[in-house]
Amino acid sequence: MSKRTLDLVGDLIRRERNRLGTRWRKAAPDAQALIVLAVLRHDQRLSEMAGGSQVSASTVLRWVLEVLRLLAARAPRLDRALNKDRQAGRRRRPAGRHSGPHPLPYRGGCSRFSPMTSVFPRWPAATRSPPPPCAAGYWMNRKNYSGKHKSLGLLFLALTDEKGNLIWISSARPGRSSEITTARHDKITAHLGEAGLGALADLGFVGLDDDPDDHPVIITGRKAARNHRLTDAEKKANRLLSRERAAVEHGFANLKSWRCLTKIRMNTRHATTLLRALLVLVNTEVQR
Repeated sequence: MSKRTLDLVGDLIRRERNRLGTRWRKAAPDAQALIVLAVLRHDQRLSEMAGGSQVSASTVLRWVLEVLRLLAARAPRLDRALNKDRQAGRRRRPAGRHSGPHPLPYRGGCSRFSPMTSVFPRWPAATRSPPPPCAAGYWMNRKNYSGKHKSLGLLFLALTDEKGNLIWISSARPGRSSEITTARHDKITAHLGEAGLGALADLGFVGLDDDPDDHPVIITGRKAARNHRLTDAEKKANRLLSRERAAVEHGFANLKSWRCLTKIRMNTRHATTLLRALLVLVNTEVQR
């Protein structure tokens, strides 16, 4: 963990205490920041961190929730994140010139658009069939069951810039939600069009763009059908698109390195706060 991340969390805690007028706490802001980051990064048990700090486990949990709330408030909205990415793209190269094989009529940067399905099964991972109806909690969590991944989980959509830095994460959706429906609910295509940007997406977003021929905003690959095999040109275009979208996986890898995601549950509100807080921490820790 870098000192820059530790200073960021410590300053947020210090400002929050000054705002509340807190006169005394068991731990200093920097110590609280270190404990919270250890819980988020390495998934340390609350009781272990509480014993070393001479506080209770509930106090450590309250510290973690407080820091998550403060960090999530710093996560950018979709329109602001796209405007910032567009301005950064204008600084990187002159307007009207396009570097690289981006087949998009945009000014500025090009965003990568991809779903991130965070799956945290409560049944054995080797089970590839739906859990039996008599299983405990099945009917309660049925909306979070993904038929695509054959497991329980939550769906997130994310945008990255050209270098793979995460710039935006959507709110959590139940696992049964589809990528296109979630993207239309967040109006991602409209926000990209207003910002003058385009996005490279995977095959899960085929059909999202309403005007893919004249004014494309979402660029996807080609799907092979039962009665239509891909031509050599279409295969080459898919490989080119996959190469350009490789930066997305780097951004997701940095996000998934926080081990607290391995024990997340199906509370969409808490999951949204957690992912947006981790977005701020990842961007502070890693800048390409």
